[in-house]
Amino acid sequence: MSQSKSVRWGVIGLGWFGEVHADNLSEMPDIELAALCTRRPERLSEVADRLGVKRRYTDYRELLADPEIDVVSITTHINDHRDIAIDALRSGKHVLLEKPMAPTVEDCEQIVEAASKATGFLMVGHICRFDPRVTMAKQAIEEGRIGEIISMHARRNLSKEIGKTVLDDISALMGDGIHDADLMLWFSQAKVSTVYAQEVHPGQNKYPDGGWSIARLDNGAVAVVESVWHLPEKTPYTIDARLEVLGTEGALYINCGEAGLAIHDANGVKMPDTMYWPRPFGNYFGVLQEELRYFAKCVRKGERPDRITPAESCAAVAWMAAATESSQTGAIVTF
Repeated sequence: MSQSKSVRWGVIGLGWFGEVHADNLSEMPDIELAALCTRRPERLSEVADRLGVKRRYTDYRELLADPEIDVVSITTHINDHRDIAIDALRSGKHVLLEKPMAPTVEDCEQIVEAASKATGFLMVGHICRFDPRVTMAKQAIEEGRIGEIISMHARRNLSKEIGKTVLDDISALMGDGIHDADLMLWFSQAKVSTVYAQEVHPGQNKYPDGGWSIARLDNGAVAVVESVWHLPEKTPYTIDARLEVLGTEGALYINCGEAGLAIHDANGVKMPDTMYWPRPFGNYFGVLQEELRYFAKCVRKGERPDRITPAESCAAVAWMAAATESSQTGAIVTF
């Protein structure tokens, strides 16, 4: 498409994060939020009326048949990802699919195969790859500043208040641990050899509230992912996310938990998000917009995204799926 034209974007799925996608897209230059889709008519009217979107669909297939749409964000439940993504790719749309790519490796492989045959591009929304703290760490690794990676450990913990709202849909490891699994594979450019994991399930939701997974990579490094959605409800952290990488010549530490602002008021202490999709004075900015901007640029230029590939997204799911298997069986899973 012409680089001078706005990218016409549709959002499929209007849960909390689908609405965040829509809000951000509506405020970005050179992008037109052109269509919205959800199975709930009242929700569709609510969001579309607020954002002034005229094209409204309760069947995603009708949106995909609309020739006036260039790109779709798929922000539905993970169990719906496979079918919607494959249909979207077959329709010729460019597809930004929220992570995790799909619940199983088999589903991911079907999406990857569809993407390989499609005229449109597929990118899975691993937002952390667009965080400047993370990208600067990746640059330092590529420059050889810490030598060869020998050990990595990450924690990404949330309050149980958030966990209660999400844990009927996905486990903490698959839902958030997958971020760090992906980053560790990206940093190391290695593959998983073996996985062992343990999960804990103190809450009443369907999926475990937390877990730890340790992987041996094929370059010899050890990588540990910790994700627990059971911090106290009054925790000051929006998310307590930290990652350390130890190498033969140095180390690096990424702290995404303390984002530079702590607000003390009558309700206690809170550390709000200042990086991913903050909205000071009513306008969004941050890492999510950087991700959306990058994909729009790829579409406009006709250049396939390489910040993250479908195969890399599949590899992160494979690790977390193996962690789930290991936690259930007590056995080490070998790739």
